[in-house]
Amino acid sequence: VQLVESGGGLVQPGGSLRLSCVASGFTFSNYAMSWYRQAPGKGRELVAFISSGGGSTNYADSVKGRFTISRDNANNTVYLQMNSLKPEDTAVYACKAPYFRAYWGQGTQVTVSS
Repeated sequence: VQLVESGGGLVQPGGSLRLSCVASGFTFSNYAMSWYRQAPGKGRELVAFISSGGGSTNYADSVKGRFTISRDNANNTVYLQMNSLKPEDTAVYACKAPYFRAYWGQGTQVTVSS
């Protein structure tokens, strides 16, 4: 299992970013995917979840209405569109296939600051 995230960066409050995660080593279309984040000095937080077919999604209350998770099963990729970003969204974001508990990507840093 390999997960490679990209798309992070520095953005001003109110801005947008789109994160990508390319998965390999398993049949991507058979598994649900999630995005997590971890801010400095805080625990890991589940941000968003998407079912294997993409028909079901769930979000943390803190991002509901601002973030959208989606997936492209043909290209083994899951996305996180983040709009109306706030300083408290600053964190390292990582994707995960919940079924494969031990496997994490390296994550991508998102910094929201003016």
